[in-house]
Amino acid sequence: MSKSNTILYLDGVSVAFDGFKAINNLSLVLDKGEMRAIIGPNGAGKTTMMDIVTGKTRPDGGEVFFDGTIDLTKHDEADIAMMGIGRKFQKPTVFESHSVEDNLLLSLKGSRSIFPALFYKSASADRIRIDEILGITRLGDKRDLLAANLSHGQKQWLEIGMLLAQDPKLLLVDEPVAGMTDAETAETARLLRDIAETHSVIVVEHDMHFVRELGVKVTCLHEGSVLSEGTLDFVSADERVVEVYLGR
Repeated sequence: MSKSNTILYLDGVSVAFDGFKAINNLSLVLDKGEMRAIIGPNGAGKTTMMDIVTGKTRPDGGEVFFDGTIDLTKHDEADIAMMGIGRKFQKPTVFESHSVEDNLLLSLKGSRSIFPALFYKSASADRIRIDEILGITRLGDKRDLLAANLSHGQKQWLEIGMLLAQDPKLLLVDEPVAGMTDAETAETARLLRDIAETHSVIVVEHDMHFVRELGVKVTCLHEGSVLSEGTLDFVSADERVVEVYLGR
């Protein structure tokens, strides 16, 4: 298949640790502008897949392409982050002693210029961008609050905002609603759908109710490869998925 309209293209990817195949002939394609949910039991290879995409782990074989033309196996983590792949880990890591707004300022892409004329120009552009991100992340009325004083869910939103500030083309989000209230979980689904209007997004998640709220195509991994793929209803009805994952 053509890579041209894909943001992420994995074909025949394998990686083994001490003889254990964590990823086993994995093929997965994400179109530009698509949001995908990845589900599967612990040890299915979800984290290793993200490690491969972000350059943390190098595969033993297979193709890994970003944005149609970039061979990710030839780049390191720092390069890949600069190219526009952002990753949010499960546990939020925000600057607790800084305000919400300062957390976003610290994350903004682009070096701060020392030239005053440019500084004013970038400062106003930065402010516009920060206002946008505060709106998307539902934190507009919390901008002056210390990050330490946010709820767990709001810290997750702030970290997603910090990722957006880096202007990635692809966001990898790992279990964003773990530990959230029902209301925060529903709001997070709306938040990610908003982000997906202008970005490509992969969400790794165990919460099936949340996956349903996302309303996107689902890929179920098992033993390092794709077990089933399609709508949540299709995947949920797959007897193999029920057996290895949902039936537990």
